Amino acid sequence: MGPALVLRSSQIVGSTTRAHGYASLAGKAAVEEIHRKEGVFPVASGAGVCPHSSPDTAAAKSAETILAAQKAGCPAHAHKTTDQQAAPSSSSSAHKAHTALYEAKNVSPSSFDYQRFYSGELDKKHKDRSYRYFNNINRLAARFPVAHTASHAEEVDVWCSNDYLGMSKNPVVLETMHRTLNKYGAGAGGTRNIAGNGQMHLALEEELAGLHKKPAALVFSSCYVANDATLATLGSKLPGCVIFSDSMNHASMIQGIRHSGARKVIFKHNDTVDLEQKLAQFPKETPKIIAFESVYSMCGSVGPIEKICDLAEEYGAITFLDEVHAVGMYGPNGAGVAEHLDFDAHLAAGKSVQAVKGSAMDRIDIITGTLGKAYGVVGGYIAGSTDLVDMIRSYAPGFIFTTSLPPANVAGAQASIAYQKAYMGDRRLQHLNTRELKRQFDALDIPVVPGPSHIVPVLVGDAGLAKMASDTLLMEHGIYVQSINYPTVAVGEERLRITPTPGHTVEQMSHLVQATNDVFNRLGIKRRADWVKEGGRAGVGITASKEAEKMDPVWTDKQLGLLDGTAPKVLNSSKGDKAVVDLKALAEAQKRFSTTLDGDASVNPVKTALQDSLFPNHIPTLVGAQA
Repeated sequence: MGPALVLRSSQIVGSTTRAHGYASLAGKAAVEEIHRKEGVFPVASGAGVCPHSSPDTAAAKSAETILAAQKAGCPAHAHKTTDQQAAPSSSSSAHKAHTALYEAKNVSPSSFDYQRFYSGELDKKHKDRSYRYFNNINRLAARFPVAHTASHAEEVDVWCSNDYLGMSKNPVVLETMHRTLNKYGAGAGGTRNIAGNGQMHLALEEELAGLHKKPAALVFSSCYVANDATLATLGSKLPGCVIFSDSMNHASMIQGIRHSGARKVIFKHNDTVDLEQKLAQFPKETPKIIAFESVYSMCGSVGPIEKICDLAEEYGAITFLDEVHAVGMYGPNGAGVAEHLDFDAHLAAGKSVQAVKGSAMDRIDIITGTLGKAYGVVGGYIAGSTDLVDMIRSYAPGFIFTTSLPPANVAGAQASIAYQKAYMGDRRLQHLNTRELKRQFDALDIPVVPGPSHIVPVLVGDAGLAKMASDTLLMEHGIYVQSINYPTVAVGEERLRITPTPGHTVEQMSHLVQATNDVFNRLGIKRRADWVKEGGRAGVGITASKEAEKMDPVWTDKQLGLLDGTAPKVLNSSKGDKAVVDLKALAEAQKRFSTTLDGDASVNPVKTALQDSLFPNHIPTLVGAQA
């Protein structure tokens, strides 16, 4: 944390336990202390969140102003602290004062004013309310989705994590990582080309290729790097390449296209008519890439995969599908939405790694995914043909010139993938919880952006209100939901992005819904009925009929087990329910490491993975074989 943020943080929290937190993390007691010092306690009811935790807090401006002035060598600020500053001023006014001083002495700065530039750029972020505040949230492995804040004693329910299935705490993942760490150490030792290419990396790539039923796969340090490196390499190597990009594609894809130097054509989000019109403008022999996503993480929409494949085949393009927010959560094996579209065929194929000919997943040329979301670890990857993967391996700087992922992370990722291949219960329960949460919000007219996926975007429609709503939920209700503002979403479409997990209980869901309802009332945030009167926004309130806006979820009732009674039950803490660990899937995952980690047939991998030391006092419910 830089000096300005340290100043700002200390102003906000004083001597409280949150000495290293940000404004948006100030707890109720800390904020009340500020109010008492400022003579504004108690705060009038209905006032919402005080300005001490807002993006344009006076403390922040004061700290940034003084820091900028000191760095610029202003004599008026040389020995001043923020406590001596009578009133906050903007950094731009400080720079005017600096300029006047220089002119009065007929002296010019000897070089470019870097600090002024930095401060000016930050000013832009504060003014358009796009400045990002990072909350100090520490997820507790044994109790996730519970976390503690900067104070270990202050616990919150996490409702916006991308650890979608809670696999970061799964005993087979932790146990595998512990054993790998003890055997192979902490780091990889170098790049994949120099000392950083081990059997764990090769085994993970084989696992990923089998997951997507592709000939090959390649692991990167993150999927941001995988997308950037792959698109940049392909776009620069294919002669005269044109890349067609969905207007809501992730920044990593946009950056990769930019780095490629290839011509870019943007088509309207999920609009295949617009895409076809643009494809038709180029000869079929022109190399083309259609880059899109399966699940768009901020709105929850799902890409028209099969229709895009049709267009790619008709117009001579290859397809690049980002399944980052889908792998682990869709399909009988967790391979993503492309697999899910042919659910029964892939279910019948069982453990076979051979492609299901003609399936949506088979028709996609390049699939990218992450190991850091549903699989609970870190890293990214691509899967495709042998030559495609080898070409990226041989040419992509983002792969070649970076340190390889540590063996423990790689092993943990493979264990997670293997577990999810063998057990659908986690993703089924995740989607059942998503349905129930949307139903409860709908009953209270809380506006949810329509979508068929596991993402629950609650529309707020104002940057300030979205930040205030997030802060209020955190400080007063012990609920962490991050606000999403511009440039991640369009101005006027700001929202709270909620992601249910299989670990959320009935009680936690009820608490979230009631707290959100309270915040909407206190801050005067628009309900769905209000958006209907205004003609709608972000898909909410486009028509008066709620039913007309609803979309069929990707997971059907049959696939969730609702028709045959096999659907998993939502956890109820009042009944003593605990997270489920499937022993059959756990044993299946452990088999992957029978040679590399121990080779001792006498070791019982199930017992090893469930040692009490992993989760003291929090042993999960066991189901499946040997339960």
